[in-house]
Amino acid sequence: MILLRRLLGDVLRRQRQRQGRTLREVSSSARVSLGYLSEVERGQKEASSELLSAICDALDVRMSELMREVSDELALAELARSAAATPSETVPTPVRPMLGSVSVTGVPPERVTIKAPAEAVDVVAA
Repeated sequence: MILLRRLLGDVLRRQRQRQGRTLREVSSSARVSLGYLSEVERGQKEASSELLSAICDALDVRMSELMREVSDELALAELARSAAATPSETVPTPVRPMLGSVSVTGVPPERVTIKAPAEAVDVVAA
């Protein structure tokens, strides 16, 4: 069974570790106990939307970015689960493909910011 709280915890941990921050630093910034944050990261506790907002603020990450990464992880887990259950059948492609390349027109280059921590992104200005 795929548990959303585990995927969410994994993504939160990766975000924190990418920044080189400790649980103590983030728990202090988010005003949540270190033990509770640890349990959320390990997928043992369900985080409320208020708690997720505080953690995202402490990590300086938009909640939409966090949820997008969780959604991508969930899609991959579902595909892997589907492939394991029916190895002889064709596995369907995800409804929303992962970001590959983006073409931006009519926007000054200094106004384009794209964050894609899980993969490389090509930005092409026309």
